[in-house]
Amino acid sequence: MKVNKHPAGFHPVGHGFPLLEQGEDAYRMKSKLPEPAACPLCGAVYQKGRWQWAQAPANAHNETCPACHRLNDKVPAGFVTLEGPFFEAHRDEIISLVQHHELHEKAEHPLKRIMEIEKQGDTTLVTTTDIHLARGIGEAVHHAYQGQLALHYNAGERQLRANWKR
Repeated sequence: MKVNKHPAGFHPVGHGFPLLEQGEDAYRMKSKLPEPAACPLCGAVYQKGRWQWAQAPANAHNETCPACHRLNDKVPAGFVTLEGPFFEAHRDEIISLVQHHELHEKAEHPLKRIMEIEKQGDTTLVTTTDIHLARGIGEAVHHAYQGQLALHYNAGERQLRANWKR
């Protein structure tokens, strides 16, 4: 997926500030689901008002979770661009950190997933199902390797772009 770094509508976000989610998200549930519900694609279970990893009860309704919807539609919420000579020299190590961060987040939050890691010339694009995962990946790479991290949020489309370079 070829993605521009700063398309129209994206605005800078500070590193230490919470992300203010505004606008409507087509992948966010409009109302509470009947409980319990289970995603037939990934096995996540919706109970007690949230998606979690658990054994689906026998009476669970089939309901595709928002992350699987995004994966099926190929519509990311987060984009992390990794680039620069340092990144190229340490690519495998940094991608391992990215994947480890996703595993840690996904263990508690089934809707936080990496969709794809794609090399595009001198850059690598990581797409995610969740804006907070994209931000967390950018901040984890920045914390571990310094460099330059820029965060841009588009409230109208509820998407985040994290650009890291070193």
